[in-house]
Amino acid sequence: MTFTDLALHSELLQGLEAIGFKEATPIQAEAIPVVLAKHDLVACAQTGTGKTAAFLLPILHKIVTGRDQRPQGGINTLIIVPTRELVIQIDQMLEGLSYFTPVSTIAMYGGSDSASFSQQKKALSEGVDIVVATPGKLISHLNLGYARFDTLEHLVLDEADKMLDMGFYEDIVRIISFLPKNRQTLLFSATMPPKIRTLANEILQTPQEISLAIAKPAESITQASYWVYDQQKTPLLHHILRVHEHFKAVIVFSKRKEQVKALASALANLGHSVRGIQSDLEQSEREDIIREFKNKQFRVLVGTDIIARGLDVQGIDLVINYEVPTNIDDYVHRVGRTARAESEGYAFTFVGEREQQDFYAIEAFLGKEITRFDLPEYIGEAPPVQAPGERRRGGNKGHFKKKRSGSNGKKPGNYPRKSS
Repeated sequence: MTFTDLALHSELLQGLEAIGFKEATPIQAEAIPVVLAKHDLVACAQTGTGKTAAFLLPILHKIVTGRDQRPQGGINTLIIVPTRELVIQIDQMLEGLSYFTPVSTIAMYGGSDSASFSQQKKALSEGVDIVVATPGKLISHLNLGYARFDTLEHLVLDEADKMLDMGFYEDIVRIISFLPKNRQTLLFSATMPPKIRTLANEILQTPQEISLAIAKPAESITQASYWVYDQQKTPLLHHILRVHEHFKAVIVFSKRKEQVKALASALANLGHSVRGIQSDLEQSEREDIIREFKNKQFRVLVGTDIIARGLDVQGIDLVINYEVPTNIDDYVHRVGRTARAESEGYAFTFVGEREQQDFYAIEAFLGKEITRFDLPEYIGEAPPVQAPGERRRGGNKGHFKKKRSGSNGKKPGNYPRKSS
């Protein structure tokens, strides 16, 4: 289905053509007609499926086509997201999609200077078409009493599961208490746990539902794993980065911000060009790090899952999971940072002795066994394999056999080099 088939405004079609969007993704094809029909919506779709445009395009269409029927001033749409990075990403998408329209937007997130705060205050008090904000920043304005939401027509909660995981439930409820009850509410989430169902029941009115199964990683991603003791992970990471210098852009994911700091420091001491990014940094520092990484000013970016859902960088050669992600969708989000725009990429996961069951769950979802690489001899023996009986392997140091059905049989370090 093309965007022309969806009967979007000609000014939006110009913007879509300018940024190279031609055909609608499945979530866009399903969600856009629902939003245009003014239904509340609960949509379950992972990052990377085009869900941002799935709610932005119909909202922009409604704003452009209905401008003459609305009074001047006021706020039309509020989009709430969990992280600063996602605010920036949506704001950039808005800039492209609305380039040929008169729609006004503003992004609000923590760490803004006084000039930005004054600009945000003016927009909230005098009116702007679309506000994209993190919960904490928006509440800081609401507490001062000048925000006007009496004209609000659309509320969007994006990455709702991540917001609840980050403890924003009470903030969301407080924000909604400032909004008119007669509005269209759209809830987008990568997963649909019971707490999201509860939230949806509380704030939406007879919503329609769209659920797209978690897409598996692209076939162009070469996935592999190393089975290790925890103390072997950093030496192994150093080995991979040193031996495979043809990987020019690498992201290392860790679950904890303390581990991000320690890893970035350890890799820097080992001579690698590396920066760490996590929530303790000032916003200006985080933006500088992402910009420098995009510009290839350093090679290795170490971060938490905050960058899996809010970072859009082309040309990532390798993703390394320092720990096995607890959730399958987090694994898909992480490895999806590589092999974008139909390029090739690599994703390696370090499977600790207490992480094997989580890794088996990922393999079960993928429907295949991910290739296991043996450790370099100088790093030591791998831990014993603690697998379900039907998958247990005996023999040499608890390793899996080097080549099995479904494996590509690659030996450690035998990756194809990319041309420079």
